[in-house]
Amino acid sequence: MDAQLIAFTGVAAGMVAMPGADFTVVVRNALVSRRAGVASALGVAGGLLLHTALAVAGVAAVLAAVPALFRALQLLGGSYVLYLGVRSLRSLSGPHTVVEDAGSGSARPLRQGFVTNALNPKAPVTFLSLLPQFVPDGSAALPRTLLLALIVVVLALVWFPAVALLVDRLGRWLRRPRAARLVAGVTGTALTVLGVVLLLEPLLALDRGAA
Repeated sequence: MDAQLIAFTGVAAGMVAMPGADFTVVVRNALVSRRAGVASALGVAGGLLLHTALAVAGVAAVLAAVPALFRALQLLGGSYVLYLGVRSLRSLSGPHTVVEDAGSGSARPLRQGFVTNALNPKAPVTFLSLLPQFVPDGSAALPRTLLLALIVVVLALVWFPAVALLVDRLGRWLRRPRAARLVAGVTGTALTVLGVVLLLEPLLALDRGAA
């Protein structure tokens, strides 16, 4: 039994399951429909696949070495998450409380899940720093890193669709007018706060650098 592989799987599972923008976007879309929630979950997994591929290719090292590029991606990602949050909160003032603007199809939720994850520049840098720690001495780095990256994507493919299906299962209660307004308000607020935090971090870094 590969002890390092088991340890990495545990660490990666914790990273994937940690609540954040990905989780909130999946819940938000799952309230629309099971199809939209699962599509959003697959989009998040696609974003993770992109990040792991970039880490394996070494592109994450470029982000770590070029602070200006890293901050630009942070601003872009924060702006997108903030946009989703504000749009969710604005839906509270309309006649419908469930975020119907996500659409009943799969294309928009899939895109939202992918973009939310893909625009997180911290992810590839995290993978770049994490993956090498679980490559045994003397083993080929590329095959091992690819295996570790595959584990992350598989975990995401299990966790986020499970979240979407659970939310859909509870949808009978969550879609009631009062509950729907509460959930829309919570998810919208969470996305808005996350977006603001993502935007403030690079801006504060610029201020500290200027000082």
